[in-house]
Amino acid sequence: MQEKLKSLLADDTVYMGLLVVLVAVVSFGLGRHSIEGKVASAQPAGVVFSEAVNEASSEGVTRAASPEKPEVKLVASKSGTKYHLLNCPGAGQIKEVNKLFFNSTAEAEAAGYSPASNCPGLKDI
Repeated sequence: MQEKLKSLLADDTVYMGLLVVLVAVVSFGLGRHSIEGKVASAQPAGVVFSEAVNEASSEGVTRAASPEKPEVKLVASKSGTKYHLLNCPGAGQIKEVNKLFFNSTAEAEAAGYSPASNCPGLKDI
């Protein structure tokens, strides 16, 4: 049995095929593992939400439990002109000391900010 296995692995085609399959399986597993960490930590550090807040996982929109008026947490830079959802790529580039937080789009727009065009889910609120 051991000799038969050695002779199979000695054949370059079988060896390379097994190697490619092994690398693919390990890569897939590592990719899944890295995504699981990002999904679990979608909430930015240092931001505390009340227990009544639900996060819509499909778009990253944070809404209150009240169905009448959804409460959306937004962030903008003190020196910028655009506002973002907390999990938007642009929000991650703002330094903590420069962040301004808003509870609604109306509040952000009243302060002179406009919606960021590269923020997925922002147009849906």
